[in-house]
Amino acid sequence: MGSPKTLRILGIRGLPAAHGGFETFAEHCALYLVQRGWRVVVYCQVDGEGEIREDVWNGVERVLIPVKERGVATTMIFDWKSIQHAARFNDLCLTLGYNTAAFCARLRLKGIPNVINMDGIEWSRAKWGKVAKTWFWMNDWAGCWLGNHLVADHPEIKKHLMTRVSGDKITTIAYGADPVLTAPEEPVRALGLEPGRYLTVIARPEPENSILEVVEGFSAKPRGVKLAVLGHYEEGNPFHRAVREAASSEVKFLGAIYNKAIVQALRFHSLVYVHGHQVGGTNPSLIEALGASNAVIASDNRFNRWVAGPRAHYFNGAADFDEVLTRLLRQPEEISRMKLGSRARFEAEFTWVKILADYERLLLAYLPP
Repeated sequence: MGSPKTLRILGIRGLPAAHGGFETFAEHCALYLVQRGWRVVVYCQVDGEGEIREDVWNGVERVLIPVKERGVATTMIFDWKSIQHAARFNDLCLTLGYNTAAFCARLRLKGIPNVINMDGIEWSRAKWGKVAKTWFWMNDWAGCWLGNHLVADHPEIKKHLMTRVSGDKITTIAYGADPVLTAPEEPVRALGLEPGRYLTVIARPEPENSILEVVEGFSAKPRGVKLAVLGHYEEGNPFHRAVREAASSEVKFLGAIYNKAIVQALRFHSLVYVHGHQVGGTNPSLIEALGASNAVIASDNRFNRWVAGPRAHYFNGAADFDEVLTRLLRQPEEISRMKLGSRARFEAEFTWVKILADYERLLLAYLPP
């Protein structure tokens, strides 16, 4: 028996997943590959000081790197230490995200194969200042040059990357999600909601996620249903305050909810899921909504249209959202068709079985001899 196929995963906070889409993907990918006979090593950030140590979690080897700094420096130091460690071995690397892609020069110089998932077009987001945008833009280019192969999570992201490198260097693989086929009603009722009588918004409260437009459009007239808004809203934040002030009595701000079972129940029993993201590639929250067979109303852009497909409905601004919602609330049969369309779209493109098999095929092509 030869040595097992080995993959080192960099660019996330660590496992088990607790910090968002990339961590969730990395957890699924690592466990899948271990079951398929791979040796998988994942770099994990831990608070504090001391030596790098190693352990094993569910068959996945973890390299635990202590970092005591806070803020932006934390990620940069952790990423640099991760790459320094990985550079000691001739193992295939999968780097998730390009925010510190310039550090990957060390892997390239050592001849270590590195596949980079290039994530979204981070430097285009309105929330970043000039310095941060410049850093992300530079690393976008660096990732394109330094990666042996690139993964785009959306066809439009591939088009963007093709302005930098050849399309032959890029493979499109989206994200996956778990299907939600059933969920208890109790968590929904405990939040003061009636199953099937509310819309759900799950997004960071930022202008580019259309939160204000959705709340204004929903609150334009009485609806007879609720709008459940998840996320942490601070009184001292002017944008957060504007969203709250625009809300009618039918809008319920539920705060940030991290309990997976509660979020799944909220999705499953939603009348409609509202996705206001205006930028980015394949958004995990939208895929999770499709996996829960949610009828989807989404911001009208090329990213959302490819993910949600033709059965979803789309809006531009508060007045348009008001019009779309008013029309749909009078057409329960159309909402039923939208739910079926979401399930079909999910099964066709976004199951973990499909996504992880696509990744394994790609990674096999870059294993070192």
